[in-house]
Amino acid sequence: MSRIGKKPVAIPEKVDVTIDGQAVTVKGPKGELSHTVHPDITVKQDDGTLMVERPSDERQHRALHGLTRALIANMVTGVSEGFQKTLKIEGVGYTSELRGTDLVMKLGYSHEIVVNPPEGINFVVEDRGVTIRVQGIDKQAVGQVAANIRELRPPEPYLGKGVRYSDERIRRKAGKAGKA
Repeated sequence: MSRIGKKPVAIPEKVDVTIDGQAVTVKGPKGELSHTVHPDITVKQDDGTLMVERPSDERQHRALHGLTRALIANMVTGVSEGFQKTLKIEGVGYTSELRGTDLVMKLGYSHEIVVNPPEGINFVVEDRGVTIRVQGIDKQAVGQVAANIRELRPPEPYLGKGVRYSDERIRRKAGKAGKA
């Protein structure tokens, strides 16, 4: 039995869950998310919790069981609390700012890089343009946007310059030993 799949999903007071066949819709104070569940998996709602059930112990059903439960739990958390990823910019002259809703970054290239936020994602720039927070209700979208921003100038191992996650550690290399 899937340890993740058999755990019930607790529904907070301000969150409303609607199950219409295979479609699960979650509404909360931060917004609304929906997900279509695989036809073999069933989702049941009873007094403040959601239970995900599978028909058999086949390999695919076991995999879908835990996945579906995790996706629904992330939807409930997203509409009630939201998700965020924090990025740090390191390097001389590397900075970022907000122009309207767009994120404009200077990362050592000959031009500025403009990142338009997708629907449901917003940026917060703090610490004089060195810290960027990506916020939203969809965990997958927040992670993907943060990864795309990091990919614009990944941290390099010699000086540590680039865009990194706030909790990411960069393994530094010594560089040249110099002439003898």
